Amino acid sequence: MKIYNRINRQIRAGELRVIGEEGENFGVISLEEALRLAKEKNLDLIEISSNSIPPVAKIADYGRFQYAEKKKLKEAKTKSHVVEVKSLQVKIGTDDHDLLLKAEKASEWLKDGHRVKLNLFLPGRSKYMNKTFLKERIERMLKLLTENYKIAEEAKASLKGMTMVIEKDNKPKIS
Repeated sequence: MKIYNRINRQIRAGELRVIGEEGENFGVISLEEALRLAKEKNLDLIEISSNSIPPVAKIADYGRFQYAEKKKLKEAKTKSHVVEVKSLQVKIGTDDHDLLLKAEKASEWLKDGHRVKLNLFLPGRSKYMNKTFLKERIERMLKLLTENYKIAEEAKASLKGMTMVIEKDNKPKIS
């Protein structure tokens, strides 16, 4: 991503609030006076905030300023974490060992901070089974999870069966 700031003669405002390279405040001065101050120090006048009244400009080396801005953007990008919704599908007759493997995978995803969507697949007539029995089938899976979780969306009927969404709970479980 490129950062574009107006510098020196590209600045259109007549008056600017000027900040020095060490952070000193020169107050509101004319564009010509600000350019003169920047030229005396062999630096550039960089418009930082064009939307404020009067616009804010900084006296600094433009190359260093760009480098610092790119570094800030990159750091902010690395700190951001995208939460994905991972899906896991189980059937009514899924064996305990298979459930354990799926629970391990779900626990791993929860540990990474992702949400997990549990789909209880119900083929054919099994869609019309008792809802409490179907919820017990989902809870069978939840009991195997090793990570603390909270229910983000309660179990509800979906096109292919029942769906529940869980996410990581940072609060420790009280035994």
